[in-house]
Amino acid sequence: MEDIRLDKYLWAVRIFKTRSDAADAIRNNRVTVNDAYAKPSREVKIGDRIAVRKQAVTYAYKVLDLVSSRQGAKNVPQYCLDITPPEELAKLNAPRETIFVFRDRGTGRPTKKERRELDTLMEGIFEEEA
Repeated sequence: MEDIRLDKYLWAVRIFKTRSDAADAIRNNRVTVNDAYAKPSREVKIGDRIAVRKQAVTYAYKVLDLVSSRQGAKNVPQYCLDITPPEELAKLNAPRETIFVFRDRGTGRPTKKERRELDTLMEGIFEEEA
């Protein structure tokens, strides 16, 4: 099979919704191939390791086979192996563990005193985690 561009491969194995989204992510240094930044036109080879940073999580993939057309979700494991470490996937649950302070509707913004109390509470929580 002929060589495949990186942006086209990422689109074909459904890592990005559109090819232009893939190209933008590559240009903004959110995608690395074998631990090196690449251009959208870089050619993908079998065995390459691709890391894609989306928000706080860095997903890792290994190229198993080359494909040029977009694949159905069931066919993706034939072409791409997800090797993302569990520690990275655990970051997906982090926002659910944040504190939400309930305020009655119409009470407006916190006063200076309330804000200091919130800051003290948050500092105590983050110091316990460290």
